[in-house]
Amino acid sequence: MALNFCNNNSLSAITSIPAAISGGSLNLISTQTASSSATIDFTSGIDSTYKEYIFKFINLHPATDNSKLFFQVTTNGTDFNTTLTSTYFIADHDEADSSTTLSYVNSDDQAQGTSFQRINESTGADNDESISGTLHLFDPSNTTFVKHYMSRSSSVFEKETDAFTAGYFNTTSAVTGVQFKFDAGNIDSGVIKMYGITK
Repeated sequence: MALNFCNNNSLSAITSIPAAISGGSLNLISTQTASSSATIDFTSGIDSTYKEYIFKFINLHPATDNSKLFFQVTTNGTDFNTTLTSTYFIADHDEADSSTTLSYVNSDDQAQGTSFQRINESTGADNDESISGTLHLFDPSNTTFVKHYMSRSSSVFEKETDAFTAGYFNTTSAVTGVQFKFDAGNIDSGVIKMYGITK
């Protein structure tokens, strides 16, 4: 096999990339659109096909003011109460430019808990308020190791909040589903997309 070299910042000599080289890609599996929905559930398409799944939530708008987005996973398709350990911290800045915060929030982490995990600080129900962000779930079908996750979100409720949570679901059973919901009221509108990552 001939070697191709990059000279003078030019790749003109390379006509194709060997099949063994891959940069990975996002593969859209499912899209769900909220319409006064109590929950958004992904209970199919999560299997051993991919080692990483990404959920992108786009402009989720709560029906109730000052709502927080939460998530949990299931290993049996029904019960969203898998044991987890998590961290949670935020950075925020209010609209009046009078207050900023960077803090760890002890009350929103879990140590071998089974509750839904908080994703963001608060989301308002005004027409211009919503939450957007990303949740990564790693190797959910693995039956040897725990299931790691991490999430970052941006939401507005009188102030802009950047929220981070990460941790692991303490189970060696395959995770087969993910559920999202607000702590109060329905998901008025918005979209969540689920992708599988080809490595």
